[in-house]
Order: sequence, then structure tokens, then C-alpha cells
Amino acid sequence: MNRNLDYEKPEALTPHIFPENGSPSPQPDVDGPTLNNFDEPTPAEERRELRGESLWRVLGERHINVRACIISIAQCLFLGSGRSLAAAGPGGAVVCYLLMGTVISSVISCLGEMTALMPVNAPVMEFPRRFVSRGVGFAVGWMYWFAYAVLAADELVAVSNSIKFRYDDGRTLLNWEVGESVDNAVWICVFLALVTIVNLFPVRVFGELEYVFGCFKLMFIVMLIVLMLILSTIQPRAGAYYHESIGTKYWNSPYSFFNPYYNVKDSDGNLQRTIEGSLGTLLGVWTTFTGVMFSYIGMDIMAATAAESRALSDVESMKMAARKINLRIILLYALAMITASFIVPADHPFINGKGQSVGAHSLFIIAVVEAGMPAAGHFFNAVFVFSAFTCAINSMYIGSRILHTLALRGQTGPEFITRRLRQCRSGVPVRAVFATAAMMLIGFMGRSGSPGARLNELANNCTVSCLIVYATICGTYLSFFKTLEDTKLYGNASEMQAASYDRDNHLYPYKSHGQWLKALYGLVACTILVIFNGVGAFLERPFNVRRFISAYISLPVFVILILAYNLRKHGLKFSDWMSDRSSDLSNTVQASNPKRKGRLEFPDDGITRNNWIVFAEWIWVWMK
Repeated sequence: MNRNLDYEKPEALTPHIFPENGSPSPQPDVDGPTLNNFDEPTPAEERRELRGESLWRVLGERHINVRACIISIAQCLFLGSGRSLAAAGPGGAVVCYLLMGTVISSVISCLGEMTALMPVNAPVMEFPRRFVSRGVGFAVGWMYWFAYAVLAADELVAVSNSIKFRYDDGRTLLNWEVGESVDNAVWICVFLALVTIVNLFPVRVFGELEYVFGCFKLMFIVMLIVLMLILSTIQPRAGAYYHESIGTKYWNSPYSFFNPYYNVKDSDGNLQRTIEGSLGTLLGVWTTFTGVMFSYIGMDIMAATAAESRALSDVESMKMAARKINLRIILLYALAMITASFIVPADHPFINGKGQSVGAHSLFIIAVVEAGMPAAGHFFNAVFVFSAFTCAINSMYIGSRILHTLALRGQTGPEFITRRLRQCRSGVPVRAVFATAAMMLIGFMGRSGSPGARLNELANNCTVSCLIVYATICGTYLSFFKTLEDTKLYGNASEMQAASYDRDNHLYPYKSHGQWLKALYGLVACTILVIFNGVGAFLERPFNVRRFISAYISLPVFVILILAYNLRKHGLKFSDWMSDRSSDLSNTVQASNPKRKGRLEFPDDGITRNNWIVFAEWIWVWMK
């Protein structure tokens, strides 16, 4: 049987098993010129062309791990946690961070298992194409690029808003005159240019810079958590707004675990009405879910950077990346939210719309100002500006690589455009960077409106786009899981091949117990969040059309992309629309050593030098 021809048949629904004889796997289906070995991992020291269509595989595991932890942390945690506390209350905000953490953990586990078993480039796009349909894979690719382009624009708006810093509570005045006197559009232009320039650096230099930036931000978050905990327990300083230790005062009566009401506000932050009781509590928590989910966007960077990762074919690295990202983010976000809520009450006027700037809405700036340390407020806001700037750099990086991958697949329109988007210089897809920068001009929409209003609209739109992608990943995993089971039962695989698909095999690269249930949970949760994320628009009087569009525009775009692809490829043969998946399980790998990375196993009994060395190595594996 001709394997290559069979692979290309739309009706090839059963998994394909290929002999382990070193023969090359079939080429993936693309809508343009085919590239050799597109699906296969490339050696770490691949041929590096100064001009060509290839990215350079130079990023290590540590680069990807750190960057995944901090890609959207500026706006979400530093600037957005106050909104979460005001809407849901202290306990409700923490519950939202934990629950949404379980959703994103399910998504990353799905993606991590598939990528560890089949290390391919662009797994977020490739796996839906293999196991759902090629139209869905096409739509996911464009939604993925759009989400990160909007995220990068959103971070530029966050930078411009953070520079316009003013904090005035009648007792303390903090302001940056240069930010207040210059139009937001100027700051967006300046930082868009800087972000673009940094993204043109060679990838090795770019990776080291981002690693340093990421380590700084992680250390800053840890410092924030420790500082918030200290401020809530020590006796107040001389200039503090309070005269006794706060402790858990703002979690106790007359405050409450959940907010007992929900304030409906218009686009300018003006209070329209208050919904009290159980419904108010539910609305407060529900509207917080979407904002909190935005905090977790970017954790899939381990897959988005696959083409430039030396660790792609290392199954242990992919496994550890998935697990470390989940633990770090959920732990840090939850702890930061808990400790900040000890010091700032949920009814503080600045987090309920009275703050004069985006920085004045930050729990952490409010905490240090009221603790008698106003100078720290300036430092914190400077770090927030820097963090938003580096997040924009990361988001543009991912967006440009997604667009480059789409071009390699011939899915970016006319050939003269596609050919240019493929081109790289020193491993950097220069034209894809510029195209993503052009899309980021949408950030100029954020120069008007009340402080943070347009920022919230862009963030909401980006969140919904990513939720659609995440729901697709979970659905893809369920199809992948069924394919594995069917292959074991009905496939024509040899005993050795069948062992590579056996999730109970001790050499299976990575699995999470009950993963199909997690995938189902992630799929249902993301779908519900997409459907009901725009409830706030229906509560306003009059109906908020702009907010409604930002909440739901991504959904019809996703459907239109699928329809457009299928109409172009299959016409009106509807039976072919969802039957063109290949369910291909080629290029699977197994762990090379029964001793798995990340497990602590002491070689000796008692306290010995070897045990201490093993323990130190184990700590380093989880820290790097």
C-alpha cells in the first residue's frame, strides 16, 4: 500500500501505523508548497541559514519555563487583581484563581501529553488538524495568531495607561507628570517600535534577555507575596493609615468571604445599579472568572515555541514543563491574591472605580501607600510598566511564530504574501514580525475612554479567542485518546508499536491520571465561559453593544474560518467537511530511561553525600 497516498486521502479515518525501519513519515497536508520534515523534530544543532525559511532551534528548557510563567502577568496580576477583589470578595477572588487554574491545568496537561508522545512543530495547530479536522486546525491557527496579536496590543495599552500614573486619596499624592502630559498614542507608538526592535534580535539573544526579565519578575512576585504578608502582621509604621495590625480583618465581619452584591457599571465606570443577594454574589464571581482566565493566557508557550526549542524531542523536558508551569502559576497567583486581600478591603474606593489611573487600581500600590511607604508605590508602578512592556515583547514573539507557521503551511493567502511571510533572517521571521506589529495597531483603540475601560475590552476579546483555542485542544485530546484506544484494539501494530501507545507502559512519555476526565472538564468549562462571558453587557442600561461585540466577536470569526476553509477545499460536499482528519500516530517517542525526571529517589539509606547531591539536583530540576 502506498502510505503517502493513503495519508492524503480525506477518508483515511483509521490510525496509520508505520514500520520502525527508519523510513520517513508522510508529509503533512498543507495548502501550499510542502516542506521536508516539517513534522519531525530537528536536531539541536541544525543547519542555520542566515537567509531562508527556517527558524533556529536554540531555546532551552529554562527559557521556555520562565517565559511561560510571566507572559501576561503584568496586567492580570499586578493591575487586574483589584478588579477581581472588588467583584468577588477576598475569598471569591481566590476561589476564582484556583478554579481557573484547574481549567488551564487541564488544557496544558492535554497539550503536554500529546506533544510529549508526538513531538511536532506547532502542536496547537497540528493536533486539531490530525484528530478533529483540517478546517478546525486552520481556524485554530488564525484564532491563535489573532489572540496573541490582540494580547500584545493590550499590553501596549497597559504600558501607556501605567505611565499616566496618578494616585491621590487626599492624604498621599503620587503622579508622573511626563505620563499625564503626553497623549497615550505617543506611548503606544514608542513602545510598539521598541517591542518590534527587540523581536528582531537573534533568537539566542532574545531568549537570554527574556530569561533575565522573567527571573526578575518571578523574584518580584515572590517579594510582593512576602511583603504583603509582613505588612498584614507587623505593627504599622509611623506614616501608616491604620494603627494596629490588620491580620485577617478584611476577611471577617462586617466583610465577607464572597461579596454579597454586584455593582453594574457603564463603560465610564459610573454606577448604574446594585444587585444584592445570592444573584449578586453569583454575578460577582462569574464576571471575575473571565478576568482571572486572562491571567493564565500564555502558559501554552511551551507548544508555541516548539520550532525553536532544543527540548522539543526530549520527552522529559515536555513533561516537566507542563507540570512546573501549572504548579508555579497557580501557587504564585493564589498566594499573591490571598496576601494582598489581607491589606486592601473589597470595598476600597480605588478598586471600585474611583482610582484616577490604572496604577491606582492596583492592590499592591494601595497596600504600600496605606502602609506608609509611598516611595514604594513609584517603584511598583515602574515595575508594572516594565512588566507590561516585556509581556508585549513575548506576545509579539509568539504571534509572529504562529503567523510564520501558517505561512509554511500555505495558509496565509496569495503566494506572493505567503512567500514573504516565510522568509527568515538569522532565524527570525522578519516579515511575520512586521505583520504582527501591524495587527497590534489595534491598540490605538485603547487610547480613549475611562482608565482601563478599553484595556478591559481588549483583554476580554483576547480571553475569548484563547478560550476557543483551549476548548479545541481539550476536544482534540478526547479524539486523540479514542484513537489510542482504537489502535490498541483494532490496529495492525506490532507488539513494540502497540507498547508506544500504551498509557500504562512505564516508558510512556507523560500522562496525567484521569486525563480524559480532565479534558472533558476543560472542554465543558471553556465552552461555558465562552457562551456566558458577556453577561455584563446585558445588565447595563442601555445595552452595551461595544462590550457585547468584544465578548462574542471571536466566536463567529472562528466559525467563519472553518466554513471558508471547507468551502474552498470541499465545496458543498458536507460529508467531507469533518472526515478529512488523518488520525495519524506516526513519529511517536518513548522515554529512554525508566528513571523519570522530577522523581526523588535516594540511592542510599540515611543521610549521605550522594543523597544530598540527588536532593540538590531534584530541587534544581523543579526550580529551573
